[in-house]
Amino acid sequence: MIIICGAGITGLSLARELVSQGIRDITIIEKEASLGRHASGRNSGVLHAGIYYTPDSLKARFCLRGNLLMRQYCKDRNLTLIESGKVIVTKRESEIPVLHELYKRAKANGAEVELIDEKTLKEIEPYAKTCKQALYSPLTAVINPKEILESLERELGSLGVRVEKGVVLKGIRESRLFTNKGELAYELFINAAGAHADRIAHLFGLAKQYRIVPFKGLYKKLRKEKSHLVRGNIYPVPDIKNPFLGIHFTKVHDGTVYVGPTATPALGRENYGLLDDLGIETLKILWRDFSLLLGNEKFRNTALTEIKKYRKANFYRDIKDMIEGVETADLLPSKKVGIRPQLIDIERKELVMDFLVIKDTNTLHILNAISPAFTSAFAFAEYVVKDYILGARK
Repeated sequence: MIIICGAGITGLSLARELVSQGIRDITIIEKEASLGRHASGRNSGVLHAGIYYTPDSLKARFCLRGNLLMRQYCKDRNLTLIESGKVIVTKRESEIPVLHELYKRAKANGAEVELIDEKTLKEIEPYAKTCKQALYSPLTAVINPKEILESLERELGSLGVRVEKGVVLKGIRESRLFTNKGELAYELFINAAGAHADRIAHLFGLAKQYRIVPFKGLYKKLRKEKSHLVRGNIYPVPDIKNPFLGIHFTKVHDGTVYVGPTATPALGRENYGLLDDLGIETLKILWRDFSLLLGNEKFRNTALTEIKKYRKANFYRDIKDMIEGVETADLLPSKKVGIRPQLIDIERKELVMDFLVIKDTNTLHILNAISPAFTSAFAFAEYVVKDYILGARK
């Protein structure tokens, strides 16, 4: 039997791909009572289109194909798919060289993109602002993540895959798992546990140089009366030295425009509220943050900049040059909060920029499944199953 730990988009997609290859004896264990409680259900709901990632990365390799596969999945099942595209705008002239670098990366990755002027931008997003040029991505789309998770759960159930909820992994011995609901034996164990994937890998004596540093993504909502100012997705030019895309505007399926997320160091892997998930590990996370503040200039600059965005005035200052007609008072509180489980290499004191797959004798560990992990999920699952599971059985 294959046991997959984690019923987020990565775990569900791996199970679906395994079934397509004729492997049916699969159990997915999920610690929560329902799906989508964490990263897979709390993201921006944007299908990315292969723009940001260096061509030699797994992200670049699977983002665009993942977009096309996920897009077709939604069409085939009549799920939410808003093909609204995306514009990346510059706030100042100094960002134009980075915009051109993104264009080069996108072309190298096979993405469909276009450098546009201010006049063309107004045709796509009438209220967006830019300095001279912007980048247009027609293949970027908006989906409903929880809807897709629920669809996958139903599909897998009909194919005989067991999704066992409320199952918490407590320990391991040889080829057995110890959980709060008893023991489970496995032929292959796949760790797709998202924010907890590093801890599970450590149980198996693997990935000891890696740790999760959680980043909290806070969102605001645009006042309903101002939602017409955004048609699809308006993004800033990011700092390409870091894996964060910056605060952006996204109009979702119900017409709500979310503005976010920030990327503030969080106090826990599930620290959605101020006091959520605080404990002994909080001290370890703070120590990792402190070590990175001292030893990594990129992390230090990001952390110090993002923390300021807790203040609404600073949050507004970050987005005011991207759009016309939005005032501070138009940014309303939102319950939408996400945690980005960013992997770091504690030996190098660096953020890990790509997906990471670690294979042992009969265990497989998916680490750093962060953006664009949702978009890439189906294509990434093809790769993992072909190269790490079927290939290992030959």
